[in-house]
Amino acid sequence: MKKAIVEFQDFSFKYKTQTETTLKNINLTLYQGEKVLILGPSGSGKSTLANCINGLIPFSYEGEITGSLKVAGVETKDASIFELSRHVGTVQQDTDAQFVGLSVGEDIAFSLENRATPREIMLNKVDFAAKAVGMEDFLLEPPFHLSGGQKQKVALAGILHDDEEILLFDEPLAALDPAMGMAAVDLIDKIYREKDKTVLIIEHRLEDVLYRHVDRIILINEGQIQLDSTPDELLRSGLLKEHGIREPLYISALKNAGINLSEMEHLDCIEKLDITGQKQEILNEMNASNSYQAPEKGELLLHVENVDFSYGERKVLSDISFDIYRGERIAIVGKNGAGKSTMAKMLCGIIRPQKGSITMEGTNCLTLSIKEIGRKIGYVMQNPNQMIVKDIITDEVSLALLLNGFTKEEIDKRVADTLKMCGLYPMRNWPVSVLSYGQRKRVTIASILALSPEIIILDEPTAGQDYKHYTEIMNFLEALNRDYHITILFITHDMHLAIEYTDRAIVFADGKCIADDPVFKVLSDTEIIQAANLKQTSLVTLANRAGIDPEAFIRHFIEVERKERAYES
Repeated sequence: MKKAIVEFQDFSFKYKTQTETTLKNINLTLYQGEKVLILGPSGSGKSTLANCINGLIPFSYEGEITGSLKVAGVETKDASIFELSRHVGTVQQDTDAQFVGLSVGEDIAFSLENRATPREIMLNKVDFAAKAVGMEDFLLEPPFHLSGGQKQKVALAGILHDDEEILLFDEPLAALDPAMGMAAVDLIDKIYREKDKTVLIIEHRLEDVLYRHVDRIILINEGQIQLDSTPDELLRSGLLKEHGIREPLYISALKNAGINLSEMEHLDCIEKLDITGQKQEILNEMNASNSYQAPEKGELLLHVENVDFSYGERKVLSDISFDIYRGERIAIVGKNGAGKSTMAKMLCGIIRPQKGSITMEGTNCLTLSIKEIGRKIGYVMQNPNQMIVKDIITDEVSLALLLNGFTKEEIDKRVADTLKMCGLYPMRNWPVSVLSYGQRKRVTIASILALSPEIIILDEPTAGQDYKHYTEIMNFLEALNRDYHITILFITHDMHLAIEYTDRAIVFADGKCIADDPVFKVLSDTEIIQAANLKQTSLVTLANRAGIDPEAFIRHFIEVERKERAYES
């Protein structure tokens, strides 16, 4: 029988600054050598649970503890955080916040230095850990020179010094493109299998984590454990939608076909899932649907032709051409560093083409100022806190209008109309500081909408958000597109977003535009998927196993999901 490594008994926790208990009467035992996913929507208590395990609670976040929590036999409230760090290694969601060394080697060595490890032993351990994650050639590199995936590897190497029995990963996929995310899941799985560690993963991206097997899933919400079981049992239950968590795409497709999941095994692994008896049901459901109707194109708004751009000697964009039409919903996808954000800055006039041209409604953008372009094209950054500069919602939304010289009467009318459009009018005099992340996102969108742009560019609009908040923001943006014919461009790594909410994908790889097609064509093309560091969706795998053309299957899935959303709204 495996040894208990984490034991919660009647455990509750309340933060010092709050009146309500965050964790409520937790009873949970985790065993040595297990790989466990802690799953839950934002605010569910999953990060608080993790911080209790690694000792940040109560040592960094003060509060009131009742009951017992033992980690490796040590009662956490009686131990020091240094003592607990010998048992639990943590890789944070924001790896930049975790780096302390000036080089990769120094950072990997940090915990060893804290333990006064002799230099000769330390060097051997650093080499061993760096090789384990494939970063042995980067030991002298500054961490800020690394890609998101490389930073994740260095953070992992820093906790691989054979002492910690437990490895804790807090949203390890949040900042990674799809291919890097798969690589991170592979790396965690490799360490789990080869090092006999207990691995705890905190995520809300269920399908991405299930790319490799997990032993148990702990579903937590409102500070309580809702389910502690196998992935299969969770996927058979209706708890995912009930608790605002997105189910895997292939599970949704099977449900759309009316298939009874309770009779199926290996639901957590599309590769092992036996659908021999369900192929005909899937095909019948597809054949019963209406044929695909391509969205109608509006008037031409932007024409990008043979554009080049370089930062110094480094060429970032090469011979880029595409058109954007009124009312379109476009996903701009590709691996990190492919040139997506540079292209977005160029569309907004922040930087200008060094070769080629961008024409907006027949006018060359080189003849227009940033302010003139900004009235037509709005840019919403990934983090709303980097855009908001005023304390009150109304002041924030009116700022761009003030800077553009509108009269008070015009400003008052536009602000009122925009806040109503965004569902923020009842909160117009609220301080921004009391808003949720999703509400702040709406404020940043409202501040752009007040200028009545024809195009809005959103950079990773759903990054780091659970399915509930993701759905709220995306349904809101979909309504803006549908009701006001605003063209929306999403810069995104989220293939679910592309499938569910866009019609067309422009794909970047190594500074070039390698595809510009309907989403279902792009996501069913294996060569494009590989070239752009995207992830082949589980819909392609399911279609191949059912003997159905993947392009037709994804196209059908898109139609079904959109009809269901339209019905629900």
